Amino acid sequence: MPDAAPLLLGLGEKKVFLNPKYANRHGLIAGATGTGKTVTMQSMAEAFSRIGVPVLMADVKGDVSGISQPGASHPKVEERFAMMQISDYQWEGNPTVFWDLYGKKGHPIRATVSDMGPTLLARLLDLNETQEGILTIAFAVADDQGMLLLDMKDLRSMLQHISDHRQEFKADYGNISSASVGAIQRRLLVLERAGGKKFFGEPMLDLKDLMSCNAQGRGRVNVVVADTLIQNPRLYSTFLLWLLSELFENLPEVGDPDKPEFVFFFDEAHLLFQDAPKALVQKIEQVVRLIRSKGVGIFFVTQSPSDLPDTVLAQLGNRVQHALRAFTPKDQKVVRAAADTFRENPKFDTREAITSMGVGEALVSVLQSKGTPTVVERTLIVPPFSRIGPAKPAERKAVQGDSPYGHKYDQTIDRNSAHEMLVVRAEEAARRAEEQAKREAEAKAKAKQARASRSRSRRGDSVSEAFLKSVTRSIGSQVGRKLIRGILGSLFKG
Repeated sequence: MPDAAPLLLGLGEKKVFLNPKYANRHGLIAGATGTGKTVTMQSMAEAFSRIGVPVLMADVKGDVSGISQPGASHPKVEERFAMMQISDYQWEGNPTVFWDLYGKKGHPIRATVSDMGPTLLARLLDLNETQEGILTIAFAVADDQGMLLLDMKDLRSMLQHISDHRQEFKADYGNISSASVGAIQRRLLVLERAGGKKFFGEPMLDLKDLMSCNAQGRGRVNVVVADTLIQNPRLYSTFLLWLLSELFENLPEVGDPDKPEFVFFFDEAHLLFQDAPKALVQKIEQVVRLIRSKGVGIFFVTQSPSDLPDTVLAQLGNRVQHALRAFTPKDQKVVRAAADTFRENPKFDTREAITSMGVGEALVSVLQSKGTPTVVERTLIVPPFSRIGPAKPAERKAVQGDSPYGHKYDQTIDRNSAHEMLVVRAEEAARRAEEQAKREAEAKAKAKQARASRSRSRRGDSVSEAFLKSVTRSIGSQVGRKLIRGILGSLFKG
């Protein structure tokens, strides 16, 4: 395993190094578009990899994939290496694993619905407070009834279940509005159409596979392909926040190790806080504050420090500030705020430097012994030894072919979960209802038959009685006539 040597960031009046011991105190890489943030992130990522620290970075623009390929000589790069007195270098790629929520340019990344939880899922679906409450009820009912919520169809079935039986659940869980359930179902449909369906399911991502090293002891560079994902900013930010939460909840406490266990580069970090409710922002602040004891360093990459809440910004001890543009009064205010976060260097004007630096140049301040920040240095950032720019499709394919995780994640698993259990339950209920209906029909048929039998019996009695009466009347009539004839005959005879 490589030693935890200081990481060269660049050259100011002297070489500027980042102490790995303080990399878990987090950091900021900021600057306007086109000032060199992505190259700085790439250079830092491969430096961590060389000392055996696995990293994760999002490839938002599609140009980070070159970290997997060796770099090539260029006059400007050679000039900068010469200025920094770097001579013993070699162009090389880094052990890289590509991940893709959509499963097209990397291994699929999946999370279960249960693991995402109602809070993050409500943010992803942009639900209001009432709808989030009903979503929470769906999770609670699933937990209480021992049903797994793994994928979208599980959640859909559970929502339909609590809607259909809302009167039964009302006493224990509260009111369930069918209109709100319908609204959530519509939001799920929108998410599915946007590709979110692929994110939920199994096999779920195992954090150990992100935090691994290759056979030579170099940390793997996990590149999340996000050029398509970033078109759905809410899904992008929620996915990364979920990943951050997973690291926080599952990793053991390690205190302050000599080097971090894992480094997380959060590109387009402003999306994490955009339109986030206050409770969620507070949760993010808490995770950022406490996750450093798990040995995880987070580097937020964004255009301006003002994109982050002050409570989060205050926790970022290592800072790389590329140039900012000050075209408006608002921009000038941002420049002043950014300059004021550094320990002033009497040798130059920090505010003036922020607006005048060139591409690949930055103001750098890092934590030194005892965790105090260094005086800000105007620094030429060291170029990476890997390729600056994207890997070719064939090169990506080759990297994927060498990945140790293809057999594990490339095939979807569909376990028996809430949807299947509710289908079985519904089929069982339908069967019982059918049997009950059959019994009731048979009972009705028997009752009808009995009534018909009694009716026929009564009709038979009536016919017999009528016949007897008719016979009696006939006999009586004949006897009467005989008597009459006898009497009259006797009279006339006499």
